[in-house]
Amino acid sequence: MKKPSPNPPNTDPASPYEPDSNKLNEAAERTLDYHFPSTADIKATPRTPSTMFTVDPELTTETLVVYLVETLASVDVMVHQLVDHLDGGSRNALLGISNSIMLAEITANRVLDQIDPAE
Repeated sequence: MKKPSPNPPNTDPASPYEPDSNKLNEAAERTLDYHFPSTADIKATPRTPSTMFTVDPELTTETLVVYLVETLASVDVMVHQLVDHLDGGSRNALLGISNSIMLAEITANRVLDQIDPAE
């Protein structure tokens, strides 16, 4: 009994996988060049900063550092509230993050002291 299936389609005898044929390689190179520019192309493109989230350029350094200190203090409080609900490795990881936040806050406070020294 013969199987009712069509004959295999006629194919081009030059396979893209043979060393003589560069069709596939050329297509792949064009695609990569289109989607992934070279490092030279990237460096030649002028940088345009995003304006989605911007900080007012007129703000003083003191204002920025005060905001930074307040933000770090708020994040530290949030982390400590989360720590109370965890045990084990997750708790230790959050405590490590909390210590990093605290060091950043101390550093920002030191910068603020240098900007506006106490009398």
